[in-house]
Amino acid sequence: MNYADIRPIDVANGPGIRVSVFVSGCTHACPECFNPEAWDFAYGQPFTQESVGTVLQAMEKPYIKGLSLLGGEPFHPKNQAAVLNLACQVRKRFPEKDVWCYTGYLFEELAAGEVGEHSRALLEQLDVLVDGPFVIALKNLGLRFRGSSNQRIIQVQPSLEREEIVLWDEQSVE
Repeated sequence: MNYADIRPIDVANGPGIRVSVFVSGCTHACPECFNPEAWDFAYGQPFTQESVGTVLQAMEKPYIKGLSLLGGEPFHPKNQAAVLNLACQVRKRFPEKDVWCYTGYLFEELAAGEVGEHSRALLEQLDVLVDGPFVIALKNLGLRFRGSSNQRIIQVQPSLEREEIVLWDEQSVE
């Protein structure tokens, strides 16, 4: 997997101050995507164990609330193994910090294992999933942490346990 960017400080892609990893490669090709250069799987740099170390080191700071995974497409089958490896390492080392992921796929597809070999395992490492493709006709700049109104902000673990979507509500989560 390649990555387009690692941001050691990001306040736009989840609550609090976060570390964000923008992976390369996406086949959704949403019109007016904010990051079309990252559609190319060869864009950016190879995501190596050194890259993982950069993320882990950035996350050591006490003011970092969590990790956000974006793209490109973190859940693309070509990216899943590397993203899963990173998420597992973050979970092990920082169990008190949350992990958010943005995807153009739907939660239901991922939970059913319909997208690549590791989609369910990757979901199991996440706290919050922002799902669904960006749809320009549904663009709404007033929405927090998403670009179009079709996208859902999902609490992953309760959704997996109940086998139904549980939406994230900022007031109900610390």
